[in-house]
Amino acid sequence: MEATSRSFKDNARHALVDPDLQQALARMKAGFVVNRAAAVARLPEFDKLRDEARAIKDHTLEHLDFYLERFERQVTAAGGHVHWCRTADEARQAILAICRSVDAKTVTKGKSMIGEEIAINDYLEANGITAVETDLGEYIIQLRHEPPSHIIAPAIHVTKKQVADSFYATHRTLDAGRKLDEPRALVDEARAMLRQSYLDADVGITGANFLIAETGSTVIVTNEGNGDLTQTLPKIHIVTASLEKIVPTLEDASTILRVLARSATGQEFSAYTTFSTGPRRAGDLDGPGEFHVVLLDNGRSALLGTELQDILRCIRCGACMNHCPVYGAVGGHAYGWVYPGPMGAVLTPTLIGVEEASDLPNASTFCGRCEEVCPMRIPLPKLMRHYRERAFDRGLMPPLPRLALALWAFLAKRPLFYRWTVGLGVRLLALAGSRRGRFRRLPFAGGWTRHRDMPAPQGKTFQQRWDEAGGAR
Repeated sequence: MEATSRSFKDNARHALVDPDLQQALARMKAGFVVNRAAAVARLPEFDKLRDEARAIKDHTLEHLDFYLERFERQVTAAGGHVHWCRTADEARQAILAICRSVDAKTVTKGKSMIGEEIAINDYLEANGITAVETDLGEYIIQLRHEPPSHIIAPAIHVTKKQVADSFYATHRTLDAGRKLDEPRALVDEARAMLRQSYLDADVGITGANFLIAETGSTVIVTNEGNGDLTQTLPKIHIVTASLEKIVPTLEDASTILRVLARSATGQEFSAYTTFSTGPRRAGDLDGPGEFHVVLLDNGRSALLGTELQDILRCIRCGACMNHCPVYGAVGGHAYGWVYPGPMGAVLTPTLIGVEEASDLPNASTFCGRCEEVCPMRIPLPKLMRHYRERAFDRGLMPPLPRLALALWAFLAKRPLFYRWTVGLGVRLLALAGSRRGRFRRLPFAGGWTRHRDMPAPQGKTFQQRWDEAGGAR
């Protein structure tokens, strides 16, 4: 996937005036947020589980080499193979070599963010191998030649009519007069079209939500069952995963699973939670003849022991973006690469460079909702602030924001002047907006007032209230 993170501002402007996208995003806000809140309310120990999950991941990251080596030994003992890959290109080459070992012509795929990160579909196509996405959302965007816009709901930006149009344009062997105006009809048609792909595929590729060092097992969670068909029917099952997906034990995986689905979709558990350990054994009724795990670093090990290590706790639940007002306004494609939202604003500069993605950490109101709902308690605003500082130090910030920060710093170092200036500004804005109570247009605030009204100041300033309270809360 070609990164367009440099164009975030232009991407966001287009997203804000896209009526189909805005319609789709409005539905997302009403679903994920409400469902998560209800699921958390039903589990009194949810916050305790979050603390336990964070401790598990912190412990694992402190001993990452030990647990990865143990995982490899267990996979090998079960008859599987582990491929260590430092870069995306090494991972692509390893997967291609495995596919060529059985002269593969068709590959089925479960949803995998690592697959997107290494752009494996394009690579396989360029080498004569057809890759078929089997997750419904991924299948839809594959037909539309688009990247995912959300890490758990890749087609969240697509309306029902757009899905139907894509099916009409692609499934030309079916009756052109068929009706596709109901979700069930769309799902049934996708199921019918994909069924033969499972049977024809020589290789199945899935991601992994967890790698378990204790047993050499990999774990995927899905709601469609496509992951099970992808990994059990072909000759070879390839798991693509990044290093930080490792956890020590089955019990540890079970703990984190209790917060994963609740945070992601508001379910108690996903419909399918599948543990895979090695290839088919004697007496097994199904399963692949070969089992391979492609472990990707791609810059992650460089984060160990740094102020950015916390992002390696991420379990890809999507809660941060579901609750983010910026993501909710512009969607995932605006971020320009694989990982959108607050977690993407940290992970993308890490993986492709702050020079390519300096706008993303600035695409935040710092309201703190992302950290508040993160099941792994990742301090996302703090990590974004780190990249803001790094971008500033490298001179990547445009001249106008640099000037604005310099002016603010000048005022902030002079408290009396700061109070007088802010007080005057607030009084003038309150007077100018007293009739309507809001501003439709304001100088130097076009980015805000172009798409929403700005409330006029009301009441006393924070500093006035602070003084009245004697500096106490």
